Amino acid sequence: MLNIDRVLKDDRLIRSMTGMHLKAFNALLPAFAEALAETPLPRRSKTPRQRASGAGRKPRLEPVEHKLFYILVYFKCYPTFDLAGIMFDLNRSQANRWMHRLQPVLEAALGKKMALPKRKLRSMDEFIQAFPGVKRIILDGTERPIQRASDYDNQKKDYSGKKKRHTRSHLAGSDGDGRILLFSIAHDGKDHDKGILNREGWVEHIPDDVLIQGDTGFEGLQREYVNVETPHKKPKGGELTKEQKEENRALAKERVVVEHSFSGLKRYRIASDVYRNRIKDFDDRTMFTAAGLWNFYLIAA
Repeated sequence: MLNIDRVLKDDRLIRSMTGMHLKAFNALLPAFAEALAETPLPRRSKTPRQRASGAGRKPRLEPVEHKLFYILVYFKCYPTFDLAGIMFDLNRSQANRWMHRLQPVLEAALGKKMALPKRKLRSMDEFIQAFPGVKRIILDGTERPIQRASDYDNQKKDYSGKKKRHTRSHLAGSDGDGRILLFSIAHDGKDHDKGILNREGWVEHIPDDVLIQGDTGFEGLQREYVNVETPHKKPKGGELTKEQKEENRALAKERVVVEHSFSGLKRYRIASDVYRNRIKDFDDRTMFTAAGLWNFYLIAA
């Protein structure tokens, strides 16, 4: 069995197992404890309790810090429930139940710390209130691999021609400091970045004085909005001028920040490994929570 208390005293160990240093872990702990206290305990049986509270086998994840450590290890390492059970002295069904109970608690704790990205924008005032001082949004899409669906039509929707595998796609908007400000719901792997953006409707609610930068996947957006900047696209059968190439290089240097954001998000293997869980739309919740974990890491760094 894993010696949790030992790990919680060693900054190097906790960083490698949870993706957070000790300072960030301790900063998140009070919000996690508050969110856990607000979460009702699940009842697996409708029959009255037959034994007094505290009777029976002692819980393996009793202290709040052990519960937080467990769910962070799951996100960072993405073990199978058999392996998680061995590590934490649980059977695999208990490992499964604890993960599904603690994931919404972790998400709520990140919400209390103002680390979660926004999913919807309804007005410019909402953007200004949520992101005061932000003068630049960098848009890009990211994909996470999933298992091939057995149904032909479903697997066809999931297939990404770009990645040459079955995926789920998310669109994100990052600021110049690497924080993920906007994060879409999960879309089919075949969906194009601009198509997702049109469905999410973010751009129309971003003020004109906020620069929006995108790659060639958003070609045409710059003709619809005055504050959009995309690379010059090489004309069919032609070449870009020297000035256009220099402008593209300068834009690429500025846009690389969003790639750093995705790299931070995918430090959590639940966001980068092939998705294995079966609950509908749970892949979307885990990606959203992982984005919040990355933002909180930047806040606490």
